[in-house]
Amino acid sequence: MRKPVWLFGGVALFLAACEGTGGSGGPSGAFIQELPEGVLAIAAPYQDLAAVKIDPADGCYVYRHEGPVETTFLPLRAKNGRPICSAGPAEATG
Repeated sequence: MRKPVWLFGGVALFLAACEGTGGSGGPSGAFIQELPEGVLAIAAPYQDLAAVKIDPADGCYVYRHEGPVETTFLPLRAKNGRPICSAGPAEATG
């Protein structure tokens, strides 16, 4: 009788480990449909501008990079190599 209990417990644990953590694996929120013209003008050309979000942790733009092993979000960089960030609420008011 103990074997089926361990079997069901093991199967449940295995399936729970395979479940995704939710979201898209990156910063929360949907992709920005239309980037501001200023961002388009300064963004480096090698980045996927069709899949851009704002990272809520720092307010900077991130883009989806699909590498050979994994898909991850990287900081959106300007042509000079610096990250592109939006003005946060504290910066805009003060």
